[in-house]
Amino acid sequence: MAWQFNGREAVFLQIADRLRWEILGGKYSPDEQFPSVRQLAAEAAVNPNTMQKALTHLEEEGLLHAQGTVGRFVTSDRAVLDAARERMRRKTVRHWLEEAKALGMTTEELIHYIKEEDENE
Repeated sequence: MAWQFNGREAVFLQIADRLRWEILGGKYSPDEQFPSVRQLAAEAAVNPNTMQKALTHLEEEGLLHAQGTVGRFVTSDRAVLDAARERMRRKTVRHWLEEAKALGMTTEELIHYIKEEDENE
């Protein structure tokens, strides 16, 4: 099934975000070979050039590295992975805060609702 994209952000950035979440969430292990550009492009139903741009973006971040003609691999550098997780945590929390403030909520109310939802799971 094709991946869903919004019209607010470049598709390659949305792809990079999704793959970053998958790497940091453990779908792909450190040193694991990453799927090929063509395989991922077919899965996402995007042009291979768009997928290539997303993967290059993740290489620039250090999350992926190319090994010649063998393909791309997930980094095993714990510092790179930890720094990327910290950036994602901060981005997520900033997003929640912006959304909450737009709804007129205080930070304390947001924390209350997060705790409430966590207890209800």
